[in-house]
Amino acid sequence: MLRVFIGALVLAAAMLSPGAARAQTPVDWDQLGAWYMLFWSTRFDDSSVGLQGDVQHRNWDAGTDLEQLLIRGGLTYALPGAPVLVTGGVAHITSGAFGDSDETSAERRLYQEALIRQSLGPVVSLRHRYRYEQRWVDGQDFRTRFRYALFGDVALNGRGTGNGSIYLALYNEVFVNGELEIGRGRTAERFDRNRFYTALGFGVSDRSQVQAGYMIQTVPDGSKGQIQISFHTSF
Repeated sequence: MLRVFIGALVLAAAMLSPGAARAQTPVDWDQLGAWYMLFWSTRFDDSSVGLQGDVQHRNWDAGTDLEQLLIRGGLTYALPGAPVLVTGGVAHITSGAFGDSDETSAERRLYQEALIRQSLGPVVSLRHRYRYEQRWVDGQDFRTRFRYALFGDVALNGRGTGNGSIYLALYNEVFVNGELEIGRGRTAERFDRNRFYTALGFGVSDRSQVQAGYMIQTVPDGSKGQIQISFHTSF
């Protein structure tokens, strides 16, 4: 089962990667980027309602050339009797230009998502995330985007993702644009991007984990690798 799961992730990444790169911006696709991320969630007492959010500092390089600063948060609701969490939220993204330029642009976003948990036994757990975004990007017409992500955690020392655990974290996510006309005679492609990620995770408590890994992001212009360091916590 584990081999089938990993194989499906790799196959999805390969099928969704465009066959040719058409560079439109001066990006060094061979330069290693770095993303530093915080993910958090909480519940209101013993209710089904809670909050979740994340802050991500993404860099074109190891840490001095800003690619994006993303701040996102939402209201969550756990469906009674089902392994499903639905969320509605907002996000603000500041994007920086590649290289020495200090020019930035902004995006404001609404999103709705459903996260479905699935267990494949004591070792492998999956999460399916379906997200729909409404986007207001500086200099572009209103846009929407659909996203599907498959996450997998593989326990390596029999402790799941709890305190003292060591686990393999994997995911693949595909992004599909809803609109192709973005204003001023410009167009976008239906395929927006694909992300394939693998990492080692460490449980620092039953409610907090640290992950360190590598992600390949493929867009119509090319592909770029990023190291990722993330902290995940719930309270």
